[in-house]
Amino acid sequence: MSASKDQVKNQEVDQVATLRKQLIELLQGGQAHVTFDDAIKDFPTGLRGKVPIDLPYSAWQLLEHLRITQRDILNFSAPPTGGYHPIQWPDDYWPKSTEPPTAQAWDQSIAAIRTDLKHFEALIQKPDADLFKPFRWGDGQNLLREALLVADHTAYHLGELIVLRRLLGAWHK
Repeated sequence: MSASKDQVKNQEVDQVATLRKQLIELLQGGQAHVTFDDAIKDFPTGLRGKVPIDLPYSAWQLLEHLRITQRDILNFSAPPTGGYHPIQWPDDYWPKSTEPPTAQAWDQSIAAIRTDLKHFEALIQKPDADLFKPFRWGDGQNLLREALLVADHTAYHLGELIVLRRLLGAWHK
């Protein structure tokens, strides 16, 4: 006996809802890797701009790279008024200075990362958002691909941040 069209449709809706939930959990981290909050927790102010021996960047540069890249992916996925405007790789994705420019810059960057992630999660949770439909711009990217990209990119650089913290003697775990 075959399933009715309504049963198939309901199963598809349930599968997409499950996928949305799992994407959000992946973006929030903490399943197979450290969370963003754990990686930045109690990071000593005096070490935020220090570059460990044999590494090319500071914690500040990693943090800002995460912010800039996540914002770029968000802007690509939901372009602001006026459309998406690409930034130049790698120059626009990495801050030049190893040090935060102000005493508040570290906390502002963290707040921006959290806010942009919430906006990205909201895109995924929109009931009418088609995770699989290619954007009209780009080269076939879709919301699912961009969500996976944010999660993958963030996990990679959070791992680097933990290594950096260990090299600086500032990892709390």
